[in-house]
Amino acid sequence: MSVHLSPEEIEAESFRIIEAELGPHSWTAQQWPIVRRAIHTSADFEYATSMSFSPNAIASGIAALKSGCGIVTDTTMVISGMSKERLTPFGVKVSCFIADPQVAKDAKAQLITRSILAMRRGGRDSANGIFVIGNAPTALFELIRLIREERVNPKLIVALPVGFVGAAESKEALQELALTYPELPFITNRGRKGGSNVAAAVMNAILIQAAS
Repeated sequence: MSVHLSPEEIEAESFRIIEAELGPHSWTAQQWPIVRRAIHTSADFEYATSMSFSPNAIASGIAALKSGCGIVTDTTMVISGMSKERLTPFGVKVSCFIADPQVAKDAKAQLITRSILAMRRGGRDSANGIFVIGNAPTALFELIRLIREERVNPKLIVALPVGFVGAAESKEALQELALTYPELPFITNRGRKGGSNVAAAVMNAILIQAAS
């Protein structure tokens, strides 16, 4: 490998390697760039078989971006990983309330996680509609509760919490919820893997499609 390759050349070569090593797949023309970017970010080919898309997820997410719908995340690392250059043309507000002092105070008083209260705060604001979860299963469980009990209506859920406690279960709960709400637009994966970097990569792939 040449150390003089540009970032664009490195990315293109990475994509070429991914496609060569993976071989044939069944992802659609819209889904594959998202799956490929998740693999590229994590160097983990398991995403080629573990990712899951609701039928309307990508189209709904693109429409939401084009309408200026606000984005809520469960961690500032997702915000850091999302391309500001790609976000700016859409004029969307990206919020993460995990470090908000009032959220921290209320979480301590109520003996619940900050992630729960942060998602509750973001979900109750009707200006928001895209929810990107790359860390806390409790954030996803709370979003599911908000949908069931408070009629929160997401335009897109990117659900990639990571870890050994609740991560796989929260994603399973999301897919079970979709049996009751068949129009629920989500992108997720099976199992414990995920993370803020992968969640941000998924959003970047959607931003690219929305701009094209």
